[in-house]
Amino acid sequence: MRETACTSKSFRGLQLLPFLTSHSSSLTSGFPLMALEIERKFLLASDDWRAGIERSEAMAQGYLVGAQALRDGAARASVRARLAGELAWLNIKAATPGIARTEFDYPIPVEDARAMLAELCDGVLEKTRHYVRVDGTLFEIDEFDGDNRGLVVAEVELPAADAAFPRPVWLGREVSALVRYYNVNLVAHPYRRWSPADRAAEDAAC
Repeated sequence: MRETACTSKSFRGLQLLPFLTSHSSSLTSGFPLMALEIERKFLLASDDWRAGIERSEAMAQGYLVGAQALRDGAARASVRARLAGELAWLNIKAATPGIARTEFDYPIPVEDARAMLAELCDGVLEKTRHYVRVDGTLFEIDEFDGDNRGLVVAEVELPAADAAFPRPVWLGREVSALVRYYNVNLVAHPYRRWSPADRAAEDAAC
């Protein structure tokens, strides 16, 4: 693999293997390729999903280009630093509403991510991500903390916008089209400030 600017000593050898394993389809000659993320978001109808948790990990993330710049039209993409255990990424995601958005992910040193979160971001979003598999399909369920405590959202990534996927009984109302559920907006307008109607997703498509 060619060494790039975002490859450092802390990501050489075995420490980089988890990233390469999970992102092998988006890497060619050491350079991450543009990917189209197709993702649908849902509220949870019950806690029954907890019985199927395969693993969980704590995450902290912040935005170097965040919600205000997107609202003002000063940016066409959010730029996020994410820390998850002993791995970290810099993520660039198109500001296009909907379930399909262009996305780039780059591994960065953990020390760099910590510095970005502490010095360059307006706020830090904390959550625990739970991984639940249903009939071979992976659901990533984010349980938020801090100012977003009480919000739990399930996400499922799909190969196509119209792809079929399991609908377990614990999967609730879809909120894919509601931008307040985007992580970038949860920093600027956290769940604790939402109205009862917002929390009930009364404006979501049935």
